[in-house]
Amino acid sequence: MASDNRITVDIFKAVTQSVAHSMDLDVMANRLAQSLTAGLDIKGCAIFMLNAVTEELEILASFGLSAKYLAKGPLSAPKSINETFRGNPLVISDAGKKNKSLQYPEEARKEGIAAIVSLPMVHMGEVAGVLRLYHYEPWNVSKQDLESLQILAGIIGLAITYVRYHNTVHAVAEVLGNTFQVELTPKMGKR
Repeated sequence: MASDNRITVDIFKAVTQSVAHSMDLDVMANRLAQSLTAGLDIKGCAIFMLNAVTEELEILASFGLSAKYLAKGPLSAPKSINETFRGNPLVISDAGKKNKSLQYPEEARKEGIAAIVSLPMVHMGEVAGVLRLYHYEPWNVSKQDLESLQILAGIIGLAITYVRYHNTVHAVAEVLGNTFQVELTPKMGKR
């Protein structure tokens, strides 16, 4: 079981670059999933947003997971690692052992997932989504790495929320016929 610290400054740089270089939500989320998977040398990563009406997780982006696994069925917030929806991270260091937190344990086994780290993406005190990391071997996440991952999930949640708000305001401005000059993105240059 891997238990050494994996979260380095390079991981934070990769996340920051993914966030800073795109105002397209899909592009940003896919870059994040890919850079986290590669940087942590894990099987895969998925970013889910919570649909508050249906209480289901909706996939925003993923990397390293098969289409069959992603289509296994709806992820219900109360059934799928629900500790995360109380704002707490959850580490399933050995998914091969019986664990009542997993909604689809057999599908995880068939996918070759041996460990899952589920992290809440919190915005203004509410869980807006979930960052999930999947490992191909059992993974004892160190306390320091878990704290770093929580910070990363917070940054990702904040960035996703910002991009959504930014895009919504610009879409409203377009509908109103650009009646208002909306500038949310500061221009770089002279200060």
